[in-house]
Amino acid sequence: MNGASALPRLIVMISSALVATAGWACAQETPRAPNGKADLTGTWTSLSLTPLERPDSQPKLVISREEADKLEGRVATGRTQAAQRTDPKAPAPPKTSNPGGYNDFWLDPGDRYSVVKGEIRTSGIVEPVNGKIPYRDRLASTVVQRQISQEYASGKGDYQGPEDIPLRERCLIGFGNTGGPGMLGSVYNNTYQFVQTEHHMVMLIEMVHDARIIPIFASAREARAAHRPNAITPWLGDSVGWWEGDTFVMETINVNPIQASESSIPLTKDGKMVERFTRVGNGEIFYEFEVTDPNHYTQPWKAEYTLTVPKGRVYEYACHEGNYAMLGILGGARLAERKAAQIAVRGSPAQ
Repeated sequence: MNGASALPRLIVMISSALVATAGWACAQETPRAPNGKADLTGTWTSLSLTPLERPDSQPKLVISREEADKLEGRVATGRTQAAQRTDPKAPAPPKTSNPGGYNDFWLDPGDRYSVVKGEIRTSGIVEPVNGKIPYRDRLASTVVQRQISQEYASGKGDYQGPEDIPLRERCLIGFGNTGGPGMLGSVYNNTYQFVQTEHHMVMLIEMVHDARIIPIFASAREARAAHRPNAITPWLGDSVGWWEGDTFVMETINVNPIQASESSIPLTKDGKMVERFTRVGNGEIFYEFEVTDPNHYTQPWKAEYTLTVPKGRVYEYACHEGNYAMLGILGGARLAERKAAQIAVRGSPAQ
């Protein structure tokens, strides 16, 4: 087929895609708040099998329902096998550096791929087209940054004190980037409660009960002028918001350096994220965000997801209740210090 004969077909394909997108956006009437703005108030979930980055094994952003059924079936089969009862008479497993994580009973990452604008997506990232985060240096932006986060806290980074323990273990903010900026799904606790007023948007995150409280301004210009001084770097960053038609827009800068180093989407002091929330009828929010940081990335990049109405509600998050891990870690470190001190004084090991 030559270029001339292919052009009409290409035009038809593009036209069909535009019509489908327009139909998705206009299919349902947008709920309204008392002030006439689109109403985001409600309980939402980000449950999805769709990862942020597209796997190397999946070249396409959009797949068919038949393809999705096969992939979702494999996941279901794997989870069924993992949920089998453990044989109490079986010998201990081989000794490794990784003893494993939670039993699958506690996990709730979703069992379906995300449907965005009527399309079944294999990655959240839509730009660049390969579905990958365009890191300048992936190693420096991930592994090295996590090492920096520990050193930033206390200078040791070796679990000798509570300051050395990662944020997720200290229950300071949620893990898996559930709280944002860039609110991504995790292995569980993927539910959000949005409360919208005329002057603020509050987003309660089920994971660790984080809360984003975003002041709303009349325009992007007013909002950006209201950012706090750069020396102030709160958890989840400094966020301001405004409306663009029926879309609520948030801009976040100055994410706390420790959080930024542990995040799935690291940002430096020069980075920012713009998040957009568009209500689509009673059952969906179209959620998109754009990341810009010349220190980490070769270009701005974008991701798209759909927040849907969950079957359950937001539950209170209990983190340290009944958790003896920190006591054990710190108790062991203090014992090692006492032994070292006694050896130094007496010249013999402590009993």
